[in-house]
This record gives sequence, structure tokens and C-alpha cells, in this order.
Amino acid sequence: MKKEITVKVKSRFVDKFKSGYPLIFKEAIINIDVFDKEGDIVKLVDERNKFIARGYYGKQNKGYGWILSRKENEKIDISFFEKKIVSALNKRVSLYNSRDTNAFRVFNGEGDGIGGLTIDYFDGYYLINWYSKGIYKFRDHVINSLKRLVEFKAMYQKKRFDTQGKYIEEDGFVLGERGQFPIIVKENGVNFAIYLNEGAMVGVFLDQRNVRKTIRNKYSKGKTVLNTFSYTGAFSVYAALGGAKKTTSVDLANRSLAKTIEQFSINGIDYEAHDIVVEDVFNYFKYALKKELKFDMVILDPPSYAKSKKFKFSAANDYKNLLKEAIAITEDNGVIVASTNCSSFNMTKFKGFIDTAFKEIHGKYKILEEFALPSDFRSIKEYEESNYLKVVFIKKIKR
Repeated sequence: MKKEITVKVKSRFVDKFKSGYPLIFKEAIINIDVFDKEGDIVKLVDERNKFIARGYYGKQNKGYGWILSRKENEKIDISFFEKKIVSALNKRVSLYNSRDTNAFRVFNGEGDGIGGLTIDYFDGYYLINWYSKGIYKFRDHVINSLKRLVEFKAMYQKKRFDTQGKYIEEDGFVLGERGQFPIIVKENGVNFAIYLNEGAMVGVFLDQRNVRKTIRNKYSKGKTVLNTFSYTGAFSVYAALGGAKKTTSVDLANRSLAKTIEQFSINGIDYEAHDIVVEDVFNYFKYALKKELKFDMVILDPPSYAKSKKFKFSAANDYKNLLKEAIAITEDNGVIVASTNCSSFNMTKFKGFIDTAFKEIHGKYKILEEFALPSDFRSIKEYEESNYLKVVFIKKIKR
């Protein structure tokens, strides 16, 4: 039985929580000192002790925990978790039945009713991500529910927290039969090598599935493509399969070379016909400008924050200038795929960065299409940050 603590909410925030906002945040709490051990059940009440909601205490960089229920008599027990997971599974039936995709998100945090928890599916393997010590205290509820509800080859987990809020490096095997990694999964008929026991990341970001498909099907044929912050080269693989004349993948991490070669190879692509560059992207832009290199398509998908020896990058502050560098090496009538997963600004502001970047260089552009999160990455309108992905296909118009 979990301990329950009663947390008083400042009057000006009561309606916010009642209307569906899920994050328990410091500024809303009167008796902040009542928080004790992560994993404690939190009962939120107003200043007259009237019930608002119930959740759990778990520190993330975002706040102090998440609201789970607004029903006063609902218990936060294994049946609660099972009910939420059943609901999430039912919403992914079409993906489970897909012939060409067997890697997707099964449970997406607050979008599926439990903040701090995600579950991904990779061809029979389930990967559980815990984002706080608080949600990890409910580990048995989640694993036992999942064990009863799905058939699986194995379950793995990643603890995305420690005392500094970083990823905890450890063997993530939970139960089932240990996999031989990489496992090869399919997304839109494309192969990806996935590692469930190697660092915080697995080899591909599942939220870009529809963007990758669009790049392959509509924008790659006969084109030269620059993929910056390329990680394991997923966008490059799709572009190559879409008939790109040549792709160039650039990433600072040494591992990106071997990982990108692997992704090309398992799709039957001659990686030697493409360029894979281990280099700081910001240096590469300067190199490309100096050498007068230009590309028909430039893909920009930087992390929200990045740091190298010479450069610091924050999407909220620096995306506009990054775009200007990309524009300079994009052919006239070429396409820039501008993407960000930064949750601190919305699509309107992101388009503002695009508009300002072109205005400052007296350039012209046309927005061709836009993407947000795919359906398996469920979000809720009451919490805008949950719908974090913003992708815009931009045509650079010849002046």
C-alpha cells in the first residue's frame, strides 16, 4: 500500500488542474515541504481541502509528479495501471496488424494517462522507459499488467533518471528470452537495427516515422541530400531508398559512422556510394560554404540542446541561425526539412523562426507540408508540451 500525502493547491491553479492539466508543478503548491519519498501517492486539494485530483510524486526536470485520476474514489493500484495499458493497446490495434511496420510506441506517458512512463514495441520485444524514481516505484504494477495483456519475446527497461536526472547505464533485461542484438525491425518496409541494451537510445526515433516516409516517397528521387545531426542515418536510408542521387550524413558522435553503415547495409544499400561524415555540424556548414557545396535537400533535426568543443546550441534560441546556415547551402528550389522536438515553443513560434530566417537574408520560401507526432505518440491538448514534435518542409524559392 503506497503512502498518500495531501498537497494543497494555490487557488489560482485549481481550475488549471481540474480542466485536465496533468503536471504537478512547484509554483502551484502551498505546502511544498510535505513531499517525502518519490512514489508516494499525492492527493491534491484546494485551500478548503476539497478534492481536486490524485497522482504520484516523482521528480522530473518538468515538475514534481503527474496527476493520474480526477475521480475521488479511484485507487491507484494494479487494476488502474492495467486499465490504462488496455486502453493504450486498443488504440494501437492497426499498428499491431500492420504488415510493413513492427516498431512503434505502445504507451506514451501523459498522452495515455500516466506521465513519466513510455512503452515501445519492437517486433515482439517491449521496452519500458521510466522517467523518474517515482514512476519506477510502480514497476511491478506496469510489468505484471503488461505480462498478462500481451504476448512477448522479452521485456527490457531503461531508467532515464538518476540523482542528476541522467540515464542510468545498466543491463535492462526484465523477463522473457534475452535477445541477440541488434534485432531487425521494419518501419514502412524499411529495416532498422535496434539495440535495447546499449545506452539510452535504441537506434531510431520512432516519432519521425511519417516524416521519413514522406522524404522517401515524395522528395528524394534524383536529389542530393544532406542529413545533419544524422545519428544512425535513418533519414539518409529513406532518402537512398527513395532514389536519392547521393546522401551525406553528418554527426559529431564517433559511433554514428558504424551505426549508419549498419543501417545502410541491412537495407541492401551500398554505403560507399554515400558520404558519412563524423564532424561537428556547425563546422560542416562552414566547410560546405567554403567549398561551395549545395544540396537539393537539407534535413535539420537537431537535439533541443547540443554542445561541442566550440559550439553550444539551444533550439529555442538558435534555430533561426541554424536555418540561415542551411538555407545558404540549399539549391534554389531545393527543400529544407526543418524539425525540432523542443517542447518549450509551439508550431506558430517555430514558423516564426523560419520566416525571420528567410527575411534576414532577403530570401523567399514556401511551406510545402507540416508534421506533428504520429498517432501512437498520443498527446493531450491540456498539456501543449506533450505535442512536442514540429516538422516543416520548406521550399527555397529562387529570388
